[in-house]
Amino acid sequence: MSDEPQTHAQTHTRARPPAPAPGGAAPQHTATAWFPRLLIVGLVLAALNLRPAITSLGALLEEVRTGLHMSGGVAGVLTSVPPLCFAVFGITAPRLAHRFGPGAIVFAGMAAITAGLAIRPFAGGTIAFLAASALALMGIAVSNVLMPVIVKRYFPDRVGTMTGLYSMALALGTSLAAAATVPLTDTLGGSWRAGLAVWAVLGALAVVAWFPLVRRGGGAGAGAVTVTSEGRGPGTNTGAGADPDAGARAGTDPGAATGTGARSAAGPADRAGNAEAPVPRITRSRTAWALGCFFGLQATGAYITMGWMPQIFRDAGVSAGTAGVLLAVTMVMGVPLAFVIPRLATRMKNQGPIVVVLGLCGMSGYAGLHFAPAAGAWAWALLLGVSNCAFPLALTMIGMRSRTGGGVVRLSAFAQSVGYLISIPGPTLVGTLYEHSGGWGAPLALMAGLMVPQVIVGIVAGRDRTIEDEG
Repeated sequence: MSDEPQTHAQTHTRARPPAPAPGGAAPQHTATAWFPRLLIVGLVLAALNLRPAITSLGALLEEVRTGLHMSGGVAGVLTSVPPLCFAVFGITAPRLAHRFGPGAIVFAGMAAITAGLAIRPFAGGTIAFLAASALALMGIAVSNVLMPVIVKRYFPDRVGTMTGLYSMALALGTSLAAAATVPLTDTLGGSWRAGLAVWAVLGALAVVAWFPLVRRGGGAGAGAVTVTSEGRGPGTNTGAGADPDAGARAGTDPGAATGTGARSAAGPADRAGNAEAPVPRITRSRTAWALGCFFGLQATGAYITMGWMPQIFRDAGVSAGTAGVLLAVTMVMGVPLAFVIPRLATRMKNQGPIVVVLGLCGMSGYAGLHFAPAAGAWAWALLLGVSNCAFPLALTMIGMRSRTGGGVVRLSAFAQSVGYLISIPGPTLVGTLYEHSGGWGAPLALMAGLMVPQVIVGIVAGRDRTIEDEG
């Protein structure tokens, strides 16, 4: 049996022993036994690359500002580029996945991240720096959206576990870049350009891992692999033919998501065990809007934290190296909690209580940064780290708020794109307030105030219902 209770998002696939192959050949599934294992490695490596482009820059923001002659307002715009790119490019992920397969798009995303991180540090000016950053962030954007889709498709009975696994890896990559960027910069001769460029190596590792997964998609062999409820590895063939991404492409059918009545022959079953039912128009769902707003407000806090928290500590008299470590502490809190919270969330019918606890931690952390930023630095870093775990909670709720694969991909794209659009003004506004007020009082009051609507919409998004129910 599964190590998790069944949710609306889950199906009940059981592995069947393969029929003897003609002529005594090895069973067909042995040719694909490596696929789920390599897919897990690929998911982890991809997740490790989803934040270093941002947190490595946050650790060296002051040096980059000086080197590129940026004002505080321009630096605020720079910290707003990630959510802008996530909103603009994330919405394209469903169509790209439908046409090429989610695995191929994640592979392309990892390649874009690697290229952007390699080019960015050696840009000659602010515009070129922003353009290279946008290339890396474009890769992050499509991968952000497709991670829940891949988990839903290939691990339908282990949504909480697998979401927790890649959320842990994401948090680990975030904290690693925050903590190690300054020491690596010092080791590489003190050049901020070298300190930023080194993270392209991590991207290259992800490209290497995803390449055989994409090649497997175009080659001969069994269809898509589903990890069964027993967790024994290869499961049933989805009927997608030789392409393990074909079933996932069918699950991203825009027609099914927009209520045209299209169905996916290879998509996951609904709760009645039937083929995927049409997904209602996503913009008519109150749950989808609540989830998008919740995602946006938590992203606002997260990107303000990643972009500005080291500067808050440095202005309070904390050294640059210690400020980077404090940001790493905030990010590393997501490593254990990103595994625990999704599993806990899938065991609860209503995720509202978790939303409230995370919101209270955020308010306490921002208040502490205002009243005693240096004296209680470690405590505030820990509290904000707990608060930032609203991100894996949001990802888990995306998987739980739809019964079908088509619904999950549409809900993921909608919630993340709407959410990142909402989060765009936050970092820029904080930079402008900081520059004009000469201190952190007004920016921190804004951050704490935003936690109130985040809790409210999070409670609405956490109700026990799906977007199909609202259709």
